[in-house]
Amino acid sequence: MPPLDDDRLAACFKAFAHPARLAILRALADNDRRCCGDIVGMLPLAQSTVSQHLQILREAGLVRGENEGRRSCYWLDAEAVRAFAESSAALFAVLGETEGKCATVPAADAVAMKELQTSEAGR
Repeated sequence: MPPLDDDRLAACFKAFAHPARLAILRALADNDRRCCGDIVGMLPLAQSTVSQHLQILREAGLVRGENEGRRSCYWLDAEAVRAFAESSAALFAVLGETEGKCATVPAADAVAMKELQTSEAGR
């Protein structure tokens, strides 16, 4: 799978940004597939809330699902999870390469801060 574009990467980060969704992802990682009722039984959340979280995970492409009769069953999309891991690792690698490329405080701001500190010290 190719690297994720920024919109898809952001959707995945959003999906990972809630404790209940992390718990759902862990539950799905422990099993090939789980039905919604099984997931509800593992969490202190209402079925409708779990369904909303599953929908966010599906929209991000991390989870797939299908109806089996009256039951909805879900599983991790392993390829999508791998693409997210690789794309986010590449992003963090780029962010980590900033050492020496940019100052923590722009020079003009540093001068202004020093002047402010000097004037406040004189009070």
